[in-house]
Amino acid sequence: MDQQVLVVNNYLEKITNFGLEYAPKLLGGLLVLFIGLWVTKLVTKAVGKSLTKSSIDQSLVPFLKSLTNIILKALLIITVMGMIGIEMTSFVAIIGAAGLAVGLALSGTLQNFAGGVIILILKPFKIGDFVEAQGFLGTVKEINIFSTLLNTPDKKLVIIPNGPLSTGALINYSAEPLRRVDWTFGIAYGDDVENFKKAINQFISEDDRILKDPAGFIGLSELADSSVNFAVRVWVDSANYWGVFFDMNEKVYTKFPDYDLNIPFPQMDVHVQKQ
Repeated sequence: MDQQVLVVNNYLEKITNFGLEYAPKLLGGLLVLFIGLWVTKLVTKAVGKSLTKSSIDQSLVPFLKSLTNIILKALLIITVMGMIGIEMTSFVAIIGAAGLAVGLALSGTLQNFAGGVIILILKPFKIGDFVEAQGFLGTVKEINIFSTLLNTPDKKLVIIPNGPLSTGALINYSAEPLRRVDWTFGIAYGDDVENFKKAINQFISEDDRILKDPAGFIGLSELADSSVNFAVRVWVDSANYWGVFFDMNEKVYTKFPDYDLNIPFPQMDVHVQKQ
């Protein structure tokens, strides 16, 4: 019985000594951790505000904020572990092995991270640009480390991973100040071609959004089965593209009859021969 009491007392003494030795370190580490997380949040917020007010490209702001947050938290965790007494040499070896395993498991995520860096450095687009990529059309809302957010014209939010976005084909409709608007208009066989050109030139001259230089173009493009088709091309500021496109379609539909022009529709003549 006395032997059991001695064993219990020995264990209690060891636990007490361990607690007295490591409890202050553990409490100090936890205190530093909570304070550090609070300071990290404040610093990240301050960095974001200063970057927003600076002349830096606003596309970089979310990326730099996230990067600052990750670096500060990593330094905080290493500091706390050192305070608690964890041997950093072994810890670094464990982190290295774990990093290799995680890297292999998250190869797609790392690809997205690399893609985000490439996008922010090469800047094929920026926030506010209207782009077409990965089968989606939309305005760039945000460029993050791993993904890019688009707002579609019908107000859907599309999240595209940066990996395929950085390596795939992309159309940036906002990159150039001017855009060419193309139409194909058909008139019936027998309609006066000069009347058609007169009507189109009148419609173009009435619209101040259509630029005089570069000049527009009107040309016969196809003798189709049921119509004579003309290609019409004009240049506008990029912001006016869709307004000019839809307004011209409406004018053609409503005002062609004033110029004795007919909008044809597919038709077929059937001749029946009696034998």
